[in-house]
Amino acid sequence: MTVTVFLVLLTASATVTALATEAVKNFLDGLGVRYATNIVVLVIALAVGCGGTAVYYVNFQVPFTALNSVYLALMGIANWIGAMVGYDKVKQAIAQIGKG
Repeated sequence: MTVTVFLVLLTASATVTALATEAVKNFLDGLGVRYATNIVVLVIALAVGCGGTAVYYVNFQVPFTALNSVYLALMGIANWIGAMVGYDKVKQAIAQIGKG
């Protein structure tokens, strides 16, 4: 996997993760369920990051070796970190724009 492919996959995964997280949070809020946002983001980010990378592997016939499996897991973790940092910063920026 090249750096370009990694960055494209990470960007796409982070975007999908952010949208899915907001949808799940709105759904859970509508049901009145208490939840930890970090756990919701973690589950969605791992599913989207690992799933997206697996789809890439299958589509481009990348073998599922031990090293590629580690890369798959690391993509899920990188997606989670990117989604957590990105979501918090975007939320903070919107709040600051709204106030001033």
